[in-house]
Amino acid sequence: MSFTAVYLSKEGDNFSAALKTLEDDELESNPASGGDVVVRIDHSGINYKDGLAIANRSPVVRAWPMVAGVDGAGTVESSSDPKWKAGDRVVITGWGLGETHWGCLSQRARLKGEWLVALPESFSTAQAMSIGTAGFTAMLSCLAVRNEGVESGSGEILVTGASGGVGSIAVAILSSWGYTVVAATGKLNEADYLRELGAADILDRASLSAPGKPLQKERWAAVVDSVGSHTLVNACAQTRYGGIVTACGLAQGMDFPASVAPFILRGVKLVGIDSVMCPMERRESAWNALATDFDARKLAAVTTTIGLGDVFATAEKILAGGIRGRTVVDVNQLP
Repeated sequence: MSFTAVYLSKEGDNFSAALKTLEDDELESNPASGGDVVVRIDHSGINYKDGLAIANRSPVVRAWPMVAGVDGAGTVESSSDPKWKAGDRVVITGWGLGETHWGCLSQRARLKGEWLVALPESFSTAQAMSIGTAGFTAMLSCLAVRNEGVESGSGEILVTGASGGVGSIAVAILSSWGYTVVAATGKLNEADYLRELGAADILDRASLSAPGKPLQKERWAAVVDSVGSHTLVNACAQTRYGGIVTACGLAQGMDFPASVAPFILRGVKLVGIDSVMCPMERRESAWNALATDFDARKLAAVTTTIGLGDVFATAEKILAGGIRGRTVVDVNQLP
């Protein structure tokens, strides 16, 4: 059986990203596509990491050739893993997909059963990918804030990169839990969109993105940061005594030009959020929380749907900061 995928190849300095028709035996024989469960992918997504890989802007891919796509949702076709059977609906994010293992910007994928999460009944595969890696990461960040004991009346919660995928869903989750959310964005024309998601106030990201003092006026009870670099440093410097800052992204940069002052003088906690190798127990808890605590009706406001052939132009747009919210890929919508 043949299927279509976003296929990345590289020989020396010659890089190629294109749609390619593959055969099942290629899925079975390629060492980067091993697994005990074959999934018919219905929807995938395009994330910042996908953009880097498809545009060849960063050494994301570590095995060639590669099928792109760090997340996917679909239906099991066959399985030698006793946990899964044909017809089961599943979702997968992370685990090196699109990096070391063939990913889900494809109509079929061979995956390890231990990586799969049962798709909550309340979500369609399209909704699952509207959430995707970004929403899953957002929920992990929000759960970390709540698990550290930050209560809804504790004060303002800052969400940086608020108009992006992680930020948009974090704003929606935190506001639904009763927190007062301040959304930091460089797209002030998106203020109405962010208020619709639940933001109480909008902050120009420029106020956070330049170098600042090691300790600044205390404001935030907690922070969800997907930006990194000076933005993360300033967020820590403005966090109130005993507050928590979660870090899950590096859109501004991987550097952290900070002082230890907020951590030793104010007891601020900096918590790293990893969604790639996150243990299964935490994955399932996050997806269950998304199913029960997240208002799926808000997905329409954060989501754009494209076909598989549109991912190449979209990759450039996402790297240029030209994407709002989440982009879902219908892998069966072909040029």
